[in-house]
Amino acid sequence: MPQPAKTYKERKEEFVSNHYGGSLLEINLITVVAPSAYILYSVLQSRLRFFTPYGFLQFLCDFLLNTLAILFSVTVYSSYPALLNVLILTPSIYIYFTQKPVPQRTLPIETKKSKKEATEDSASDELVMPKKAFLTAYRGGMMVITCIAILAVDFRIFPRRFAKVENWGTSLMDLGVGSFVFSGGLVSARAVLKELHAFQQAQTKGVRYTPISAAKRVSATLRSAIPLLVLGFIRLATVKGIDYAEHITEYGYHWNFFFTLGLLPPFVQLFQSLLFFLPKRVLTMNRLPVLYALSSLVVVSSYQIILEATDLKKFILIGERELWGLIGWNKEGIFSFFGYLSIFLAGMSTGCYLLPANQEVLSARRFRVGTLGKKLITWSVIWVVAFLLSYEYRGLSLEVSRRMANLPYVLWVAAYNICQVTAFYLIESFFFGRIKTAGGTKQDEERYKLATPQVLEDFNKEGLPIFLVANVLTGVINLSLNTLDMPNHLAVGVLVGYVFVLTAVATGMRALRWRSFLHI
Repeated sequence: MPQPAKTYKERKEEFVSNHYGGSLLEINLITVVAPSAYILYSVLQSRLRFFTPYGFLQFLCDFLLNTLAILFSVTVYSSYPALLNVLILTPSIYIYFTQKPVPQRTLPIETKKSKKEATEDSASDELVMPKKAFLTAYRGGMMVITCIAILAVDFRIFPRRFAKVENWGTSLMDLGVGSFVFSGGLVSARAVLKELHAFQQAQTKGVRYTPISAAKRVSATLRSAIPLLVLGFIRLATVKGIDYAEHITEYGYHWNFFFTLGLLPPFVQLFQSLLFFLPKRVLTMNRLPVLYALSSLVVVSSYQIILEATDLKKFILIGERELWGLIGWNKEGIFSFFGYLSIFLAGMSTGCYLLPANQEVLSARRFRVGTLGKKLITWSVIWVVAFLLSYEYRGLSLEVSRRMANLPYVLWVAAYNICQVTAFYLIESFFFGRIKTAGGTKQDEERYKLATPQVLEDFNKEGLPIFLVANVLTGVINLSLNTLDMPNHLAVGVLVGYVFVLTAVATGMRALRWRSFLHI
């Protein structure tokens, strides 16, 4: 007796399920397209000032470089990522060696401060955390590829090895989810840096400082997390209400990524409360990155030990959902939360040494790695070595699992993202000199504008609202079109239009100076 034909929903769920991922080398070649595009942007800007002033032609080139290049890397050039990188870097090399750099004197000259201004600056208790072009480029590029992948995965032109892995393995989308959390943790370090600075200022002045209680911290962050949790419930109701195709083993039956994002800050606040119980000699700005890195490792190591020493791993992978109620129905989302918490803490560790102003002033005529660059390289080596020691066939011989967010997954995400940040930092430093980040000066602002692609700044500035718009558009497109059976050329057309709409929304938000209540 012939089997009944599968419904479109069943075909769609099969299409995004039971995948094994791809190699780390291929994932790195795909994602290095973003730094390659930033190199070409930097060459055009440092040698030709192509993006100054910024008009419609510049916008189109910016869009091509920083969004379509990434889109093509996961679709048209998905089997030839090295070729795409060569195509981007070849004109970069040609322009760099055939065009002289714009003379340094064309940059605005910073005037010497008066004694009164210098006194006011030294008396200021504010911790300076200026905008940095390489961080904007990194976060913007991460947001672009994340938004592209959540829709592209529904088309056949997006290789199945890039889709989320079912149980064990590495894939582009698995890396994207973790990178989104890491990036959020990086910028969340601002709050702890400000609080520690206030604590140190009080100690210096001999004033008693009373840290905020853990209860008040959690209560405040829960209120700020309400919008994300509401979005999570809206997504849950929508998906169940319209019978939308879903991948149950991704987060569970009811859980979704918005719940994870909303619950991360309250748990992080508990760690922040514990900091002020440490001795004063330990609680310093220089040691803060180490403290958060150790916190990240303690959380994920404890979680991994529990996975290995108990039946938790077996329960997450093959355990019966019905026997454990809501916990069983949402076991992936609940238990992977500990891994994402570790990734968030690793991001905060990185933000603790990246966000503060670097008072070091080096020659702009000569490329030097600088103190910040040495810190980035050192931390990159630490996290990469830690990952290699835990990874399959090395050290602990553990396999990566995004479904559980286990130890090697956390270390992989942290290592990759710090290496990516380091790459953007070195590119900016090489082409624009060691940007002095004393903060707030006209010269700093001009150099930031010079080194920052406008499209990436727009994606970075309101990342979470753009991510929300991307999710809505993904749902609308999937409900309106048969993405499974669409020819590749039409699929690329839909994806280009989708990315253009997202870019237009991001640009429109900047033009209207609109700021949302959603931040990460």
